[in-house]
Formats: sequence, C-alpha cells, structure tokens
Amino acid sequence: MTDTETKVHFRVVRFMHEAALKLHMKSVPLATAAVVYHKFFRENALTDYDPYLIGTTALYLGSKIEEEVVKLRDVVNICHRTLHKSKPPLEIGETFWNLRETVASCELFILRALRFKVVVSHPHKFLLHYLKFLEDWFDPLEWERLPIAKTSWSLLRDSYHGIICLNTKPEHMAVAVIYFALLCHGAEVPCNKEADTKWWKVFCDDININIIETIISELMNLYDTEIYVQTS
Repeated sequence: MTDTETKVHFRVVRFMHEAALKLHMKSVPLATAAVVYHKFFRENALTDYDPYLIGTTALYLGSKIEEEVVKLRDVVNICHRTLHKSKPPLEIGETFWNLRETVASCELFILRALRFKVVVSHPHKFLLHYLKFLEDWFDPLEWERLPIAKTSWSLLRDSYHGIICLNTKPEHMAVAVIYFALLCHGAEVPCNKEADTKWWKVFCDDININIIETIISELMNLYDTEIYVQTS
C-alpha cells in the first residue's frame, strides 16, 4: 500500500467515525464497519471504487452484522451531511433516492466481494477482561489516578484507521494497547519485575515483547499519518 492510499484510507475511516458518532453507533459495529472497509480494499484497487461510498455502505453493513441496525435512511442522510458540510441537508427527492439505492446495491456487492465472510472477532471483549484483572492488581488510588483504561480504549479505537486491525490477533491487540497505555502514563504493573511470568503472558500465552513492540510501532505510524492528514 502506498503512502497516498494509506492517507486516503485514514481520511475515510475518520469520516466513518464522525458519521458513526452522529448515528449513535456503538464501538463494535463501528469496528466491524472499519474491518469490512479495509478488507474490501485489501482485495480491490482504490482507484476502481469510491472509498466514501464503500465506507458509508460498510457503516450500514457493520450495524447489520452486529445486529444493532441503523436505518439506511439515517446512514445516507448523516454520511452525506458529514461529507458535504457546506451543503444543505438532503431532502426526500431524486438525489436521496439515488444515494439510497446506490448504498443498498453496494451492500450486496461488498458481501459478494468478501465472499460473505464478514463475521469479525474483535479485541474489545479481551480488553474488557484484561483491564478488569489489571485493575485488581493495582492500588485503587493509583488506578483511579491514571486513565489507563480510557487510554487503552482510545488506542484500540484509533487502531481501526489502518490495516493493523486485519493483521493482528485480537488478544495481541488488547495486550498491546494496554502496554502502550502504561508506557504513555509511565506506569508499571505491580510486582511485574519480580514475577516469573510477565503480566502480558498471563493474559496471552503466545505473545512476546517483539509482537507487542511491532503493534505499538504500527500504531505510532498511524498517529504520524494523522499528523500529516491534519496539516495537509
């Protein structure tokens, strides 16, 4: 993937996040939508399709896959308004019906392109459990003072801006964002240095420090892309 393609995909996923917020979509359907989007462009050229149409359709598809369906009418209206902030809201008319029909047709096209393999295992459930265990290990006052959980969730959300979500086991991603969050706040898991088994090995047998550092490096590359997108 070229730098230009990476930046386009980052912008589109950022658009998807903004639209999802307005649609009151929860984190898992949004994450599924991002995975669908990235999977589609892993197998298809960016120059052959409108990425914002694919992103809009992926939002609708993600809500259906996770059984938290958002009305197609709302997806069309909100995504159009998010993409065209200077234009007036869509009214029921030819433009609306054409867009609605396009998204509906694109939904089936994406499903066929992905051979209907759209069920996703996300890190969210692992991160929830890992953070609960981690909280029990920390002094309550220290845990309350440090926003480790909030930072971990933010890092996980941001990871979906790139293809790291396609190439990383969900358990590994959950461990890596916690490790990164601890680094960000200069915190250490109590007694980790003295322990025979490092805390991340307690959570996940097949992870090691090299895997964690690779994931963190990819996350940092995403933040570099964000800086470029914001200043360009």
